[in-house]
Amino acid sequence: MTSSLPTIDQNFLQTFLTDLLNTPSPTGFAHQAIDLTAQTLKSVLPEGSQRLTPKGALTVRWEGDTAEAPRGITAHVDALGAVVKEIKANGRLKLSRVGSFPWNFVEGEGVWVHPAQGEAVPGTLLLTAASVHVYGKQAYDAPRDDDHMEVRLDAKVHSAEDVRALGIEVGDFVSFEPRVRWHNGFLRSRHLDDKAAVACLVAAAKALHDAGLRPAHTTFLHISNYEEVGHGAAAGLPSDLVELVSVDMAAVGQGQTSDEFHASLCTKDNGGPYHYGLSQKLRGLAEKYQIPYKVDVYPHYGSDGEAAWRAGLEAAVALIGPGVDASHNYERTHMEALLATTRWIIAYLLTP
Repeated sequence: MTSSLPTIDQNFLQTFLTDLLNTPSPTGFAHQAIDLTAQTLKSVLPEGSQRLTPKGALTVRWEGDTAEAPRGITAHVDALGAVVKEIKANGRLKLSRVGSFPWNFVEGEGVWVHPAQGEAVPGTLLLTAASVHVYGKQAYDAPRDDDHMEVRLDAKVHSAEDVRALGIEVGDFVSFEPRVRWHNGFLRSRHLDDKAAVACLVAAAKALHDAGLRPAHTTFLHISNYEEVGHGAAAGLPSDLVELVSVDMAAVGQGQTSDEFHASLCTKDNGGPYHYGLSQKLRGLAEKYQIPYKVDVYPHYGSDGEAAWRAGLEAAVALIGPGVDASHNYERTHMEALLATTRWIIAYLLTP
């Protein structure tokens, strides 16, 4: 029955997720989001033994009822972003993408440029032919590619020298404004992939701690910081794990069963099928605890679970997560999907 699982602090889930979404964390520049997650886990799960890997990922060892057959749960805080590729003579910036997305998904978005020294500088990502009154048909027809997109800084800059005077140099990271909005249970924001899942994982840990419970097996929580470029969980996980559950967004769109109101179990993605036995186990838990879920296949998708497999992890791996519409775009989900995912994590943690 649903009442047999610990109560989730929904206000905590919403507040922490909002704070995490508002923390810049493009892949390679995710240290602030890792720090926030570490501090939050330390406060809600003081019994967890934390470690920051040399790569910058966060791992937490959580002692269970038994140390035999240890398990892991992984989610990632790194998000899409860019780095400065070129400082143009006119004071605009050419970018190189970090992660997989078409430029039109972020055209017109606010950005922050993060110099190695000094404060972040705001700006806007625009087409080079951004005005229809000046460029006419070019504004409609220009390709959205690296050569036709640029950052207009909110600073008085007219040359490359002016830009460098702000401390900005080639290689500096650029983050996209998330524009977090909650309304009537819906959450729309950039970077729900995968900060929504991280918040679900942390909320699940809080629910167990608040109820005076611990996992059935010693469990390693792994918060990765390089998932969007394919190698987040390739390191940092103990080699003796028997199971690993990757928690990442479920892709919503035409031809998919996933939606914004359910958690989803992915049985196969671009990297191939996940572990049948562990997937069936999770499916059984969802049925037992009446957790609303879907089962889906994602044709253009990869996860940290697969990164761990490719790195040689022998554990069984499965993938669950909240339904997210418009993935790698201006995304949206619903509190119902977040709560379903959190309850699924709790059920897994408590089950031998």
